Amino acid sequence: MKEITFLNQNADKWQQFESLISTKGNSDPDLMAELFIQLTDDLSYSKTNYPKSKTTQYLNSIAARVHQEIYKNKKEKSNRIIHFWKDELPFVFKNSHKQLFYSFLIFVIAVLVGIVSAAYDDTFVRLILGDSYVNMTLENIDKGDPMAVYKSMNQIDMFFGITINNIRVAFVCFVLGILFSFGTGVMLFYNGIMLGSFQYFFYSKGLLLQSVLAIWIHGTLEISAIIIAGCAGLIMGNSILFPGTYSRGVSFIQGAKQGVKIVIGLVPIFITAGFFESFVTRYSKMPMWLSITIIGSSLVFIVWYFIVYPIQLNKKVDKKTILSLQ
Repeated sequence: MKEITFLNQNADKWQQFESLISTKGNSDPDLMAELFIQLTDDLSYSKTNYPKSKTTQYLNSIAARVHQEIYKNKKEKSNRIIHFWKDELPFVFKNSHKQLFYSFLIFVIAVLVGIVSAAYDDTFVRLILGDSYVNMTLENIDKGDPMAVYKSMNQIDMFFGITINNIRVAFVCFVLGILFSFGTGVMLFYNGIMLGSFQYFFYSKGLLLQSVLAIWIHGTLEISAIIIAGCAGLIMGNSILFPGTYSRGVSFIQGAKQGVKIVIGLVPIFITAGFFESFVTRYSKMPMWLSITIIGSSLVFIVWYFIVYPIQLNKKVDKKTILSLQ
């Protein structure tokens, strides 16, 4: 892109930024953080393509002013952590819902493939889940306790083992996005097929409802987090495939940073899912209303925090920008 085109596309926005940071008494940290992200994106592009130009010098000066405004009353480290969960991570998601949808779509298609394959091929479940797991579950069904597998380990050992494994799976799902998103897609597809064949196995034994009420106590958060990790991988992969106006290197760095933030944000969710699986799911005969409450609350949280809240936050910031510039 020619420098004059870059200027024409962004001049109005930069002037608005200048007007905003010059407004007396304006020190909204959330809004300033959003401006700083946009400015640093433009500055990275300018440095890459016009390293010695006046445009780069100008953007440098504005970015320095915004940075100073953000950190002039720098908060304690604990507040920085709160800011990450309250603003920074949702801001990443406000522009990532398309990738989240694609990740969800890949996973759902894979689940359907797993269901259909298991329905038409008696050996498919054993191929995907393994003979040892299938045989163990059949024995548990014969004993009248299909969910006995969740009671076979010490709670603490189970918690650490499951949580670490789930975090590892999510990280691998994200990192594989470097293979132009293909690797992430394969990982999502494999996990979706596993889930589909797993649920069909219990359906074929007449235990679908019982399995759903027990397994999805932890599975709602766990599966949602895998899909979100897939979103992170697609963000990084697409940043390589579709760099837009940025150089491929700059675009990749930005996509990788966004993906890392998402994966870090999933750690508490995996910890919670691991706690449910280790300490709660084992009570497979709990009242139905309690199981539904846990599953429903988990689903509501995921939808609200990763979809609804980022949209609300985006509208809030846009409104603040308009009001500040009037």
